[in-house]
Amino acid sequence: MVAPVFVHKLDAGGGRRVTVRREGTEHILGMAYSDRDVMEFLRQAGLPDAEALLDDPDAVEWAGGRPHEWTAA
Repeated sequence: MVAPVFVHKLDAGGGRRVTVRREGTEHILGMAYSDRDVMEFLRQAGLPDAEALLDDPDAVEWAGGRPHEWTAA
């Protein structure tokens, strides 16, 4: 199963775009600059227990680097 929430790779500005897949379509939730931002997007998308979902690969997929990474290495 592909995770419905996708945290994209880190961009030059230090943010990661966050999208959710619903009914076969990808929707942009926003640009995250911290785990707290991702959790807020998850809450706004109606997903319960957002903090626990951050490390659940069935719920959130992290791309282009390590999960929870917010600065260029």
